[in-house]
Amino acid sequence: MINWYEDKKIKIEFDKIPKTTMIFPIPNMTKEEKKAVKEKPFINLQTLNIKITDKRKPSKEYDFEIEKGYRWDGASIPRIFWYLIGSKTQPEFQIPSMLHDKLCENHELINNDRYLSTLVLIGCMKSADVSPFKMWLIKHSVDNFQKLCWW
Repeated sequence: MINWYEDKKIKIEFDKIPKTTMIFPIPNMTKEEKKAVKEKPFINLQTLNIKITDKRKPSKEYDFEIEKGYRWDGASIPRIFWYLIGSKTQPEFQIPSMLHDKLCENHELINNDRYLSTLVLIGCMKSADVSPFKMWLIKHSVDNFQKLCWW
């Protein structure tokens, strides 16, 4: 396993380096395919096995996979904040948003621990060298949005 990120609270490991890409609409796509590309333009190119260790008391480990072909929408950053944070297409947001979206869509993967999903997002952003200011904005935005969505 590749140690992707580790601190006092969590450890994130991948079995291989993630490979992702962005899909673009092309002329011969159906309207449904173009709509799907617009809604979720990112795709995971290989099956990834992931281990998340929650080091908070008591320590727990979560093992799951992100399947080849998994699609997600990228970092959900409103356009108005792109000047401060950046757009969802920026490379440093691809892996963090993929992992976080997978956890948000499948709460049971981490025993319905909303805050752990936020820690995972921040850990992946730290490993991608996202600036502390951007991480602070994203962390508080995501955490508060998730509270409003009752997760």
